[in-house]
Amino acid sequence: MLAKINPLHALGSLFYPAVCEVCSGLVGPREYLCENCRNRASRITPPFCAKCSEPFSGAITQTFSCANCEHRTLHFDAAVAAYRSRGLVRKLVHEFKYGRQRQLRYPLAAWLGENMNDTRLRGRHFDLIVPVPLHSARERERGFNQATLLAELLSRRIGTPLRPVLERIRYTTTQTAYDRAERMENLRDAFRLRKKADVRELRVLLIDDVLTTGSTLSECARVLKEAGALFVHAATAARA
Repeated sequence: MLAKINPLHALGSLFYPAVCEVCSGLVGPREYLCENCRNRASRITPPFCAKCSEPFSGAITQTFSCANCEHRTLHFDAAVAAYRSRGLVRKLVHEFKYGRQRQLRYPLAAWLGENMNDTRLRGRHFDLIVPVPLHSARERERGFNQATLLAELLSRRIGTPLRPVLERIRYTTTQTAYDRAERMENLRDAFRLRKKADVRELRVLLIDDVLTTGSTLSECARVLKEAGALFVHAATAARA
């Protein structure tokens, strides 16, 4: 059956053709990046850490423990990212997050969706999708929670309900200036389960825009598991 064409959308496309968000080249309807720009995105390829997706630059075939995961406990079962936050990817994440370019959630969500083909997530059933929350003051300042916008699109794509069961109760300074240990300390007791939220015996997919050291995702996963979640996997649009 042929899809119905919205005449207003078709007319708008005639006078305002879709262009690539990066190079302004013409793209097809509902596309946000041209093929050339999509190919510039830096993919994460094996070998990488099975726990946090940290790429390994050498030639290795066996399981290994990466420097990011050594000597600490990460509470998520695995954190998956298909792309590095470098070059074009980093530019789009930054403009989406800080430049309020909300339309960029679509290409970022497409990268996020690619994670569902990863062997660590493929075939798994998740009971709910949970976005990493922002503190209410930070969300008012920014105007939106980037993790929620991405999670909404992924929820529609895979048919898993989104539930914002976590809340951020402590305003923390930006993580970008901190090392791994400082990030963990900065996030201590920053999250809690919302009142009347119930995650007991549930399998959770935690969503954020970028994974750096995994400290934020780990702290969220700790709260969820202490509240009774069976498993907590994480997925992000990119990995620093």
